[in-house]
Amino acid sequence: MTDVAASDFRHPRRYVRLDTILRLRWLAALGQLAAIFIVVQGLEFDLPVVPCLAIVGLSCLLNLVLQIAFNPMQRLEPAYAAALLALNIVELAGLLFFTGGLQNPFSFLFLAPVLISATVLPVRLTIALGALALACASVLVFFHLPLPWDIDDPLVLPPIYLFGVWLSIVLAIGVTSLYAFQVTEEARKLSDALAATELVLTREQHLTQLDGLAAAAAHELGTPLSTIFLISRELERSLQDNQQFAGDIKTLREQAQRCRDILAKITQLSATGAPFDRMPLSTLIEETVAPHRDFGVAIKVRIAVAGASEPVGTRNPAILYGVGNILENAVDFARATVEVNAWWNNETVEIVISDDGPGFAPDIIKRIGEPYLSRRRPTDEAQSGHRGLGLGVFIARTLLERTGAKVSFSNRIFPDHGAVVQIAWPRQRFEAAETSTQPAS
Repeated sequence: MTDVAASDFRHPRRYVRLDTILRLRWLAALGQLAAIFIVVQGLEFDLPVVPCLAIVGLSCLLNLVLQIAFNPMQRLEPAYAAALLALNIVELAGLLFFTGGLQNPFSFLFLAPVLISATVLPVRLTIALGALALACASVLVFFHLPLPWDIDDPLVLPPIYLFGVWLSIVLAIGVTSLYAFQVTEEARKLSDALAATELVLTREQHLTQLDGLAAAAAHELGTPLSTIFLISRELERSLQDNQQFAGDIKTLREQAQRCRDILAKITQLSATGAPFDRMPLSTLIEETVAPHRDFGVAIKVRIAVAGASEPVGTRNPAILYGVGNILENAVDFARATVEVNAWWNNETVEIVISDDGPGFAPDIIKRIGEPYLSRRRPTDEAQSGHRGLGLGVFIARTLLERTGAKVSFSNRIFPDHGAVVQIAWPRQRFEAAETSTQPAS
């Protein structure tokens, strides 16, 4: 089976382009300018325009400097991206200081930078930005200029209401950011796991294609080598009395024969692995089981006798990898025995793999097949060096389902113990000459 290093896919370093941050900052600056203009000109409120425009102007100036000095398409290190988002929070706090503090309805915009961080930056930086936003909101509760309002009818909000605004900002930052982070993290894990799946399938298909090329090359080279061998043998007989050339001709014949033997072995190895070969279900099971017989676990194969003829399908790398991976997991967790049972009829082909190990834990049995889910014990991981991420089961399940299979996981019924994995295909899909296992472009 082809191994995929989980470290190549799990928790990649997260980068955001400078252009993305700059676009957000320009959007914020335009929004702030529009709000100032509407409040001053449209509502005719007495707003400290100069300090507010100074803050927005400095923000625009920084945007221009960054856009000119650096390539906007470059990806920022997480710390630099977090620094720019932190600057957004400080700029917003400065504007709110001059426009009423938390009495200003725009105070909820503290949520935006933290929410952006939750989707693209590591957890520690998101927590730091959330803490900064909460600190700024807390300071604004006590220190701010009055909210611009009608002088004849001033707005006075009770302290309990301001506390409610502060608490709602706190909860919004915490709950919304946590939700955004979890959704983004799940999407990232799924994307990485699917990338690993495509890589595994591509490797398996390349190996199968190499087998076919080897067989074709052996066939094409066989004829000229046979001609060389025959001619060299005739020359050797004709030049028996010529000691000068007889030895060289004999060496040439022996090397030609050696090449023929090597090509014959390649042909035998590739005979059952050409990409368009057909293989019955029993052969598929035996090819999958063979690599796992020497690990101290007895593998019992039972193939039910049915009235219908044995199904014969394409030698599909996706099926071989998927079934092989599930069987490998069964061998890893089994105490002594793994059973592979197969049966079929005119509508269905089914393989059931079971072991006598501890079985699936009740808290994860409904989540089996998700990427980065493990039922390995910590001691097992430490001893084997296996991270137990569940990525292999995810890949196996994804590949098998692409071939039309339905994969289900369960435990044996008490008093028996152990895991049971059932793989069932519609017979028509199993016997199809081609299956939809090509990697997505």
